[in-house]
Amino acid sequence: MSSLNDLRSLFLSYFGGNDHAVIPSAPLVPQSDPTLLFVNAGMVPFKNIFTGAEAPPAPRATSAQKCVRAGGKHNDLDNVGYTGRHQTFFEMLGSFSFGDYFKEGAIELAWQFLSRDLALSKDRLIVSIHPKDEDAAQLWKKIAGFSDDRIVRLEENFWSMGDTGPCGTNTEIFYDHGEAVWGGPPGSAEEDGDRFVEIWNLVFMQWEQLADGSRRDLPKPQIDTGMGLERTTAVLQGVHSNYDIDLFRTLIAASEAATGVAATGEAKFSHQIIVDHLRSTSFLIADGVGPSNEGRGYVLRRIMRRAMRHAHILGAKDPLMHRLVPTLVAEMGGAYPELCRAEATIVETLRQEEVRFRATLGRGMALLDEASAGLTAGAVLPGETAFKLYDTYGFPLDLTQDALRAKSITVDTAGFDVAMDRQRKMARESWAGSGQQVEGAVWLALRERLGPTSFRGYDELETVGTVLAIVEDGAEAERAEAGETVSLLVDRTPFYAESGGQAGDRGRIDWPGGVAEVLDVQKEAGELNAHLVKLTEGVLELGGGVHLKVDAARRARTRLNHSAAHLAHAALKHVLGPHVAQKGQLVDGDRMRFDFSHGAPLTPAEIDAIETEVNAVIRQNLPALTEEMAPQEAIEAGAIALFGEKYGDSVRVLTLGRDLSGDGAYSVELCGGTHVARTGDIALFKIVSEQGIAAGVRRIEALTGELARRWLLDQAAVAKQLADQFKVPVAEVPARVDALLAQARKGERDLAEARKQLALGGSGGGSASSVEEVAGVRFDGKVVEGVSAKDMRPLVDEARRRIGQSGVVAYAAVNEGKASIAVALTPDLVGRFDAAALARTAVAAMGGQGAGGKPDFAQGGAPDGARAADGVAAVKAALAA
Repeated sequence: MSSLNDLRSLFLSYFGGNDHAVIPSAPLVPQSDPTLLFVNAGMVPFKNIFTGAEAPPAPRATSAQKCVRAGGKHNDLDNVGYTGRHQTFFEMLGSFSFGDYFKEGAIELAWQFLSRDLALSKDRLIVSIHPKDEDAAQLWKKIAGFSDDRIVRLEENFWSMGDTGPCGTNTEIFYDHGEAVWGGPPGSAEEDGDRFVEIWNLVFMQWEQLADGSRRDLPKPQIDTGMGLERTTAVLQGVHSNYDIDLFRTLIAASEAATGVAATGEAKFSHQIIVDHLRSTSFLIADGVGPSNEGRGYVLRRIMRRAMRHAHILGAKDPLMHRLVPTLVAEMGGAYPELCRAEATIVETLRQEEVRFRATLGRGMALLDEASAGLTAGAVLPGETAFKLYDTYGFPLDLTQDALRAKSITVDTAGFDVAMDRQRKMARESWAGSGQQVEGAVWLALRERLGPTSFRGYDELETVGTVLAIVEDGAEAERAEAGETVSLLVDRTPFYAESGGQAGDRGRIDWPGGVAEVLDVQKEAGELNAHLVKLTEGVLELGGGVHLKVDAARRARTRLNHSAAHLAHAALKHVLGPHVAQKGQLVDGDRMRFDFSHGAPLTPAEIDAIETEVNAVIRQNLPALTEEMAPQEAIEAGAIALFGEKYGDSVRVLTLGRDLSGDGAYSVELCGGTHVARTGDIALFKIVSEQGIAAGVRRIEALTGELARRWLLDQAAVAKQLADQFKVPVAEVPARVDALLAQARKGERDLAEARKQLALGGSGGGSASSVEEVAGVRFDGKVVEGVSAKDMRPLVDEARRRIGQSGVVAYAAVNEGKASIAVALTPDLVGRFDAAALARTAVAAMGGQGAGGKPDFAQGGAPDGARAADGVAAVKAALAA
């Protein structure tokens, strides 16, 4: 019985032994396709090769590609855990020919692997082909000895990359589990059963689909095959569900042990969902995706919360997901070392998110209770409310329905579907690509024609070169004139292109009779330094010679900030823990900005410890060491690599400083940026701000060198000025400020109390004249002056206390030209009236929009203070009605 890991290795070694270049899995975030959320098929990393935009790495290739399908067109999320074949994360074993072999070679290689290496019986296999692909039928008969009854002809066996582009017929290979399992062959009425399972798809790309509907032959036909690793492992291990293979059995056993609940009955589905989602979320985090409220991060959060809800269903008292990560790493870390490198970050991200979700779960249930409080048996909860619970709190529709079933309340599922369709439409529009494909095609074509540009900026700041291309509005041009802004490719350049968080250089380019200002430099098609320039004088023509000069002072400041970012990264890990991972950075000539994973604001003591470490390494004044080596060699030597980054065959490894507690290096990272010659060049490092920018992600900004010194001098000048004004030593300024703040707060409290007593009619017994009876209800309504919205709650609470056992209070305030209103009900009237509904009525009468609160208290505001009385009158009228 082959394990999943054994099958992966066997597949890659088989095709590697048949002259296929073994290509490592690409990150799950697509590197060159902005239309996709995630890599969802094995061929995605080779898409530009199949379209002809990129040259292939070899005539033949093979890979085990990580894939995620949980959003967009390829969305299996709702089925995951409940069927044996669906996963959000899966591995696609692929073999590819880029114009080398075609149908016969693909079928022969597949048949040898299945029959010889996997020893699958021919009697257990059938294939499907396109009805017009007689070549494929004859090849299956010739190579595998299949008879006609084992070859199914289906119109659907045709594959295309899109509305236009490469396309062709395909043949799919199915395994027959036998008569004991219900189901029929592909194309039959019972094809949805589990008896016949597709394990391999061989695509024969031989035409290009044109926009007018016609097709033309590709210059060289190509092969793209994909074998599902989990499905084929299930076949080899004699099980019908992917969740019964060795990998999932191990993960489910860990989930059972952590929850104390056996994977039987309904709990079986919860365990299956948890372990599948554990894989997808862990791999996404390892590839640099973090939970957020939009884009890829939103999908990640949805997957996380679906798993965490099932942990809650199983009765897990504490966060569960992060406790399963070590088991996953032990099972899959050998094939995917990025899991090992990111383990601490994955654990902490999952832990933090589950802590948040458990709190959110409580708030969501409270919101559901509030939304359904006024509903009786037989009522219907609005679909928009159910969708808000789903979208904001991660409540699937079925959870909302289950929670309301005990009250005999149903949900407007049609309204929920309308809101869901609206969200899906917005998601599709946000991932439409925004024209990036057209722009990218130009650069890919230039790279194929011209090759990479030569970057000389590590050693020189000015050079001469030849203009290779001028790009304007996404198209090549022959010339550019003064006043135009274009992008230039030059055969050699000292200008650094933005990458690795380092901003592109600025400077100037000149030539006889002309000058251009370099505004930015971007890395295009992976290997082209494209200079965004504005011509200020003259005409620049293709092929012309130019002189390029980098702004040396700005580059020097950028080097300081970039090297300081490496030291800060190491210090953050030392001070906060190994879970810290870089989530983004920007270094330029002005400052260093560094984003990292961490679940809480940095304390003053932590900031001080980070600054102390970095400045200690700076004072070592040791040379910066840069080496060229293979990425895996560098990582095995201890270099930090960015999660999700795709590196070339050779990388630059930067070593800075000596470890403060030992003999090793302080910071070792893969980085192609520009850096200082010695750590002492940085001179000084000072963190000037720290903030949260997303759930579990913090950001620090820092200054170095002269800018840091000037900042400290400015801070000292402010302290000196305050000391002079207070006539105290600088060291006593904080205490003096605290005393003044305490005095000011006391004054604010006294003033608020005075305003409250004035609004209530003085200190004795209340304002009886403002209380009247409306339709049998005691009502206290008035307009008060100079009371802020935040002070309305205690004012109205006191009025409600004074009104007695039964009554309604509605006070409107005018403050700084604006109006606000607060409505409160005594407990006996809740249910008969709703404070939130009364407040909304009042706000509408005042010309405002919306109000918030609970059935016994609510408030809102409006822009025109002159209409405050209208709000009180509207509440009174509502009571009378």
